[in-house]
Amino acid sequence: MPPRTVVIGVDSSTQSTKAAFVDAGTGRLLAVGRAPHVVTGEAGARESDPEAWWQALCDAVTAGLKESGVAASAVTGIAVAGQQHGLVVLDPAGRPLRPAMLWNDTRSAPQAAALTAALGGAEAWTARTGSVPVASLTATKWQWLRENEPENAAAAAAVRLPHDFLTEHLAGTAVTDPGDASGTGWYSTATGAYDPELLELLGLDVTLLPEVAETGATRIGSLTAEAADALGLPAGIAVAAGTGDNMSAAVGLGLGGAGLLDHPVLSLGTSGTVFAASRTRPASTALSGFAAADGTYLPLACTLNCTLAVDKVAALLGLERDDAAPGGEAVLLPYLDGERTPDLPTASGLLTGLRHDTTPQQLLGAAYEGAVFTVLRALDELLRACGLDPADPEVAARPLRLIGGGAQGHTWVETVRRLSGRPVIVPGSGELVALGAAALAAAAATGEDPVAIAAGWHIGEDTQLPAVQRDSATWERVGSALERAAGPLLGRA
Repeated sequence: MPPRTVVIGVDSSTQSTKAAFVDAGTGRLLAVGRAPHVVTGEAGARESDPEAWWQALCDAVTAGLKESGVAASAVTGIAVAGQQHGLVVLDPAGRPLRPAMLWNDTRSAPQAAALTAALGGAEAWTARTGSVPVASLTATKWQWLRENEPENAAAAAAVRLPHDFLTEHLAGTAVTDPGDASGTGWYSTATGAYDPELLELLGLDVTLLPEVAETGATRIGSLTAEAADALGLPAGIAVAAGTGDNMSAAVGLGLGGAGLLDHPVLSLGTSGTVFAASRTRPASTALSGFAAADGTYLPLACTLNCTLAVDKVAALLGLERDDAAPGGEAVLLPYLDGERTPDLPTASGLLTGLRHDTTPQQLLGAAYEGAVFTVLRALDELLRACGLDPADPEVAARPLRLIGGGAQGHTWVETVRRLSGRPVIVPGSGELVALGAAALAAAAATGEDPVAIAAGWHIGEDTQLPAVQRDSATWERVGSALERAAGPLLGRA
C-alpha cells in the first residue's frame, strides 16, 4: 500500500483562519487547525491587519499538524481560499501600508456610484466584468483610497487580494486566479484578463497587480524555505494559485465542469450568498458574474447581513438562536451593516408591523425571515443567469444545497424550507471552503481536475429534506415592506 499523502486547504475568512488537513486519496478530514482574526472599524469601516492573517495561517497549520498526528513529510500541497474583495496595499518590501479594507467595508459606496456612471452605467460594467460596482468590490475601495488617502495610493508598490497576499507568503510569487480576480472590478470575464480601460479609469498600473493563473488549481510555485520554517512543513511542496472563498466552496461541493452544473447553493454565514457553477457567462446587473476556480463561471448574489445580524437581534432580545417563532405580522429587515443585495449601502435595520401581541420570539423569527428573504430573492435571477427558466417544473424542483454556519441551525434550515418551497440538501461534509482549497492543493500536486477530485471524495452523508408548502404570505409581506421602505427609509434601491 502506498504511503498516505496529505494536502492542506486553508480557509482565511473574515473572522478566522482554518487549516484543514485532508487525506488526498480519500478526502477524509484528519484535523482542522484554527486561529481567530481581529476586525476593527465603525461607521462603515471594516479593516484587518494582513500580517495578522499570515500569523493566523501559521498558527492554524501548526495546530492542525499537531492535531492530525501526521508526519509533516506526508504533506504534498497547500492552497489558500480567502475572503473576497479585500484591498491589500503593500510597500516595496511587501509590507502592508495600512490595514486591509474588507469586503464588508461600505465607505466606498459613493465611489461605486461614480464609477458606474463613469463607464456608462450598470450594463456597461456587466458586459466587461460581469458585475456592477458596489461598495464591496475592490475597485471601489481602491478609488476610495485614491481620494481619501492619496499618499498611500501613491506609495503602493503592489495591490493584492487577501488570498493573493497569503499565497505570495507561501510561494514567494505574486499570482492570483480568475475566480478571485473576477471580484475586483478591474478583471474582465469577457476576455479573461485585466481590462486596460478599467485600469486607466482607476489610475491603477497593471504592474502593481499579480499575474493571473489559468485556474485556482494551477501550481504557481513551491513552498519557500522561509514559509516552510514558519509552518513546520517541508520546503518544495506544491502551492496552488488558490481562489476566493465562494469559488472554493463550489469546488468542495463538486460544482463545476467535471461535476454539477446549474445547481443552486445557498450559503448562510457572516454574509448570505446564493450561487451556482455554470458554463454560461452571467451578464445580469442584479448579480455578481464571477469566474469559477476551474474555468467555468460562478454567478452569485451576496448579502452583507446574515447570521451575525440575526445573532445580534437574538442578543438584544435575550434569546437563544433557535428560540424563535414565525414573525406573524412583524417584518424585520436586518440591514445592520448597510446592504449589498439589494444595493442599500447606507441602510440600517428596519422593524415594522408590531402589535400588542407580538412576542420576542416572533421578532427573532422576523429577523430570520428578513435575512432569508433577502438572499432567496436573487435565486430566480441566478437561475436565469445560468440560462434556465425558474418556472420550469424541473428547475423549480432542483434542491437548494445549504451550507455555512447557518446550515447547522434548525431555525435557519426551516426558514429556508418555508420561504423557498424547495427541497433542501445539507451536505455532510463540513468546512467546504477549506475542503475545496484542499482539492485545489491536491490538483496542484497531481495535475488532476480539482472538481473531479472533490466529487470523488464522497465525504459525509448528506441530509436530504423534502419540500414544504411555500409560505407565500410571509414572502409577500416582507417583499412589500422592502418595496415601500427602500426609497424613503432605507436609501437607494
